[in-house]
Formats: sequence, C-alpha cells, structure tokens
Amino acid sequence: MWSSRGTQVIGAVFAAAIATSVAACGSGGNGSGSSSGGRSASASAPAASAPASAPSSTARSSASPSTSPSPSRTFPLSAAPRGIPSVRTHQAARGPGWRPGAKSGVVIASGSGGLADEGKLLAQELKIAYRGTAAARSGDVVLALKSGSGTPESYTLTVSGGQVRITGPDQAGVFYGTRTLKQSVRADGVMPEGVVKDRPGRPQRGLNLDIARKYYTPGWIEDRLREMADLKLNQLGLHFSDDQGFRIESRTHPRIVSKQHLSQAQVRQILALAAKLHITVVPEIDSPGHLGAVLAAYPQLQLRNVSGVPTKGAIDISNPASARLIDDLIREFAALFPGKYWHLGGDEYQALVVPDPEASYPQLAQLAVKKYGSKGRVQDLTTGWTNDRAAVLRPLKKTPKVWNDGIFRGGVVQAAKNLEVEYWTGREAGARPPVDYLSEGRPVVNLNDEYLYYVLGQPNNFIYPTGQRIYQQWTPLVLRGTKAVPARYSKQILGGRLAVWGDFPNAQTQDQVAQGIRMPLRAVSQKLWNPAKPTLSWSGFMALARKLDGTA
Repeated sequence: MWSSRGTQVIGAVFAAAIATSVAACGSGGNGSGSSSGGRSASASAPAASAPASAPSSTARSSASPSTSPSPSRTFPLSAAPRGIPSVRTHQAARGPGWRPGAKSGVVIASGSGGLADEGKLLAQELKIAYRGTAAARSGDVVLALKSGSGTPESYTLTVSGGQVRITGPDQAGVFYGTRTLKQSVRADGVMPEGVVKDRPGRPQRGLNLDIARKYYTPGWIEDRLREMADLKLNQLGLHFSDDQGFRIESRTHPRIVSKQHLSQAQVRQILALAAKLHITVVPEIDSPGHLGAVLAAYPQLQLRNVSGVPTKGAIDISNPASARLIDDLIREFAALFPGKYWHLGGDEYQALVVPDPEASYPQLAQLAVKKYGSKGRVQDLTTGWTNDRAAVLRPLKKTPKVWNDGIFRGGVVQAAKNLEVEYWTGREAGARPPVDYLSEGRPVVNLNDEYLYYVLGQPNNFIYPTGQRIYQQWTPLVLRGTKAVPARYSKQILGGRLAVWGDFPNAQTQDQVAQGIRMPLRAVSQKLWNPAKPTLSWSGFMALARKLDGTA
C-alpha cells in the first residue's frame, strides 16, 4: 500500500480516470495475445513498491512511489492480462492496474472463510501479507465467494480503485482467479485495470501418469500438481497397476506390491496437496488385462488358452476368485482416493485379440453361453466383467471410466450406460471411431494418441508429442487421428488429458519427462480452457511460457 499522501493523490487520479472511463471487451484468448502497446500503456501509471522477487519488466512504472502524478492525468485503456491459459474475456478500463506493494495484503471477505488456503498460498506467492478477514485497504487483494455467479470453476476478477477483487461461486473458481493474478504479475509486473470474466471450456482437464511401469518419486508428482494448478488443470490420472508393476501399497493383498512403490501415507500426502490445488486424482487398476504384476502373486488366476499357455497380463474372468480379488482392490483403493472418478481400464484384453476367441478360450466361451444364452460370446463375458466392476463402484459413489477399446460393437451384453469413455486409440485392430460412442449419447474424454500420448522410448511408431503441434492443430473435437468429429457432439466431449506412458521406463529420467511434457501440457491447458483460436503465435506462446516459468 502507498503512503497516505500517495493514496490521497491516487484517489484523485482514480476520480479523474472514472470520469473519462471507457470500457471495451477483449476477444476470447486475448490474454495470450495482447499487444505490447497495451501493456506499456498501463505501465506508465504510478506504482507501489514491488517486492524484490517481482519480475523486472519494461511494463513496470517509470515513476517512483513518492512521485505524485497530476490529478488530471488519464490512462489509456488497459490490455488483457497475459497468462496460460489465456482468459476468456477482459473488459478494459482506464487506470493504473494493480501491483503488489510493501503494504499490500490478501484478505478474505466476510462469509468466505473457506478461502483461507487460497489466500495464504497467493500471499506467499506474491510475497505480500495474509490478513485473513481483516478490513480491506487500498492495495489489497480481496477473495470472496458469491453464490449464483456462474459455474463452479468460473470467476470474476476486478481491478479498480487500487484493489483486486476475485469472486466466484466456488473455491475452485476463486483459486483460478488467483492463478490469473499470479501469472499476470509474473509476466508483466501488473494486473491490468478492468474486469476479467473467465471460465473453462471443458470440465475435465489434466495429465495422465503411468506410475506402474515407471516409478516417480512423491516429490516429483507433487511438483507436477503445482505445475498443473497454475495451468488451471484439474485432473491427474494415476495408472498404478500394469504388467510391470503395482506401485501403491496394498494392505489387503500385500504380495502384489512392487518393491519400489508409494506408501499409502505418501499417497495421502499427494492427495492432500491435490485437494488444496483443486485437482482430482483418478486412480486406475486396469482389468481384465494389464494385470501381470497382480498375477505374478496369483498365478492360478492367469488366463490360459486351450493349449494351457498363459496369456500375458490377462486374468481368467471365468474364475469367480478373479472377481473377488479385483473387487477387494477396488474397495481398498476407492477408500484411499476420495475423488468422484475411478478408472476401470478395460482395454487390450488379450483373449479378444486372437482370430477365434471362443476356440482359443473354451472356458470363457462356455461361461458366456451359460450366462447369456446361445449367442453369448467371449466379448459379452468381458463386457459383463466391466459392468460388474462398475456395479461395485456404485455404492462407493464413483463415476466409472473405461478406455474406448473396452466397449465393443454389437454383442448380447451392452456396456453400462454410466461409463465415461476415454478415447485414446485409432491404431488398434477393429478400433471403433469416436462417433460410434458419441452417437450412443456417451460422454467422452479426449486422450487422442496421435497428439496426447507421451510414450517413453517411442515404440510402435509413437513420437513424443510437441506443444507446437497441439497448439496449432489439436482441439478437443479431434478425438482420433487428425480429423475433428462434428461440432454437434461438442457438449459430450468432457475434456482431455495429456498422457505419459512408461513402455520403456529407462528411456528418460523423471526430470527429462518433466521437461518433455512442459510445453505439451501448456498447449493442452490453453486448448481445454479457452475454445477461441489462440491469438499468440507459437513463438509468442513459448516466450510467454518462459516468462511465467522464470526462464526467460
């Protein structure tokens, strides 16, 4: 906050500015594409003393805090704040904007005490005071809950009269407003005058991490959560069971756990941080395939073909003990993970990739006929398995997700209606196009392997995705390959995630993975939050990312 004399003079300036104020709405995506001219215009305003850690910039005021501007001085219209993802709309105004000063603080509005965590984090990041529910003063940031003001993740950020006020109907929305403020100050030293009204384009936005095939330390995972939060991403998928490893401590079946794993205490710590950052963690125990680590401890449950040869990673779904084992694990880990989603997997069950599943696996074929009649097939038995696991989740209040190749065309048994489809592949033999699922009315999440798969070692013609390609070519409607589905299905596409898979776990260190996904994750964030075509060029987007990361 400025000195009392400076406050009085600036009050006069604001009165003059208001008298000549002109408002204008910025176009969608303007936050990432604002011109430098608009930025320097705001910069000519008198500035409070910023902390030493605040970034130096040509956007900083050339006047010292003790310099008194003329009371008749007016300001150019502000430009939109810069950040990743860019804000949806910004109503420009005339004024100096807001800068963190030596006497600035974060305060929580009356009745909004639930925002204490958000307020403390912002104060720490901006290196200003946290004053809780104290009365707001000039130079402060005010956080407030305001019911009925939009969707839960929406927010309004207003800079006026020397204050910033961030409101939203839910803590998540207010939190995202604090990310916009933090990024704008980091990029340009100032939060421009005016009003931001912002909301995400898609409700599910995030990163999928395969910790089954490659172990990642708890600290590394927590760093990714912090990175995601600044990008307004809200979902971390954890694929922690596969043929190569089971990476979280199990107390019901300890024999299945890999030597290198996360303890449940470590997972709780990760989950606690995720909750503070408004990120939901989605656990995945893939079945009935990809269970090699589990079956190493229970070999009697491994599927064998008609010749008695074990089938890699596949559990024998005709054995009742198989269902009991997987359901034990679902119940155990559903209690550990409090989020609303659970991933059942369902992909690449090897019994279904042979030319004649009924001939190759007669035990499965016989049970399919017994359960579903003469037309029952192994496909139906597999669908029934997934439906049964989804039924286990129902009383646990979890929304089940499955990979797209776990829902089959035709058959006697239909996949449960409440399954969210996570569409990843168009490469698999017989893979169904996205419109098949959309036309059935199913919700779909985009994990298009053409753009969003970061597969370590780049096997099977996978190439590490680039942020540039995602930024310039991909949208949430591009579910398979490079072609978008018809826009009429847009509302069914809930969002997307960048996915890291550990096929060759030693191909990169965890630090190399973090660097490799840095720009792809930022591009995904931009495309899932703001549906408008980005206004920044790719080089401009990279330059902004470096500024925000402190590497410019």
